Amino acid sequence: MKRLIIHGDPGVRKDAVIEYEGGEGTLFQVTRNGDWHGPDRVQLWCIFGDESEREDFEKRNYVPHFLDVETVDEEDVTVVKKGSELSV
Repeated sequence: MKRLIIHGDPGVRKDAVIEYEGGEGTLFQVTRNGDWHGPDRVQLWCIFGDESEREDFEKRNYVPHFLDVETVDEEDVTVVKKGSELSV
């Protein structure tokens, strides 16, 4: 599991499946930053991992501050599944 910062918005939401650096994984959490103030493009701060790590994520069996952090541009991410829709 790691923190993945995506520069730009490829249209993903929570539970999206993406391909990144030759591997496929799930975005357990997506936080959108920079809409009003901040960088020139939106940033998505995501928790990215294998489906086998879902239980650790749900039970908070990790320390967010100690996750490895990687940054990537939206063009370098291939969206396999967009993720859950926002419920109203």
